[in-house]
Amino acid sequence: MKSGRIRRSLAAGAAALVAAVLVALVGPGAGTAAAAGPCPGHKARTLTFSTGKVVLYKKRGYVCAVTYAKSPGARQKMSISVQARGSRPVRDAGRFTRLAGPVKVHAGHRCVWVKGSVGRAKVSSGWILC
Repeated sequence: MKSGRIRRSLAAGAAALVAAVLVALVGPGAGTAAAAGPCPGHKARTLTFSTGKVVLYKKRGYVCAVTYAKSPGARQKMSISVQARGSRPVRDAGRFTRLAGPVKVHAGHRCVWVKGSVGRAKVSSGWILC
């Protein structure tokens, strides 16, 4: 009987030790991490207009863009288009509640032209990020 009690005590002690180590490794702020954006890379430009904004991100020669609605909730017509100079545009369009995209193109060191819309309002960048 004694050996069974000792095993249970050792198992309970080992479980407590494992829990303490996990809490120490994870840390108290583990659940407070910020949500990642829809595109990889750093924010390169933000284009605002009356009903929303277009945010561009760059990483290793790629450009990624997303259109955000100013008032998310109800479905509305939204679009995003990114075109690297000398290539065809990549586009996402439809009826969305919060955002259109992300769309990603390989631009290298070329300029890009970005267009975005929410409802009837739209924005067009011209050639940027050259």
